[in-house]
Amino acid sequence: MERAIRVLNELEKAGVIARYAIGGAVGAIFYMEPFLTYDLDVFVLLPSTSGGLLSLTPLYQELQSRGYASEAECVNIEGIAVQFLPAYNALVEEALREAREADYHGVTTRVFAPEHLAAIMLQTGRDKDRQRLAAFMVEARIEEERLRDIIARHRLMDRWNQWK
Repeated sequence: MERAIRVLNELEKAGVIARYAIGGAVGAIFYMEPFLTYDLDVFVLLPSTSGGLLSLTPLYQELQSRGYASEAECVNIEGIAVQFLPAYNALVEEALREAREADYHGVTTRVFAPEHLAAIMLQTGRDKDRQRLAAFMVEARIEEERLRDIIARHRLMDRWNQWK
């Protein structure tokens, strides 16, 4: 995975993506015991185009020019299935802005803070996310006041109360 992270850092440095952070199940692994997951979820802020629309096309073209192939919704980067997800709502945008630097086998990357990961799991609401959230709340070091603030600001308090 460190080789894939190096490629992500190169893409950001080249301006192909404005910012990235690891989220999803792999992001959670930075804070808890590992579990099986299929892909690396990379959330991205994309550079604006002249028309104001955001497009993943320049990113995929750059990856293709480097010899990386698309496989379904992922791109295989150095043997890792990477799914690029544009920041799709205010919670994910905030998580990207406030992502923490982390070291992965000597390579610097960015990972969503545990409070944002928990809030996104809650917002997504799939069965697997609810199960991961239960384990995450036990294993990860979460600042509960910060989590409550994020949940309240992003109008997730009803879901939180139902989940608890």
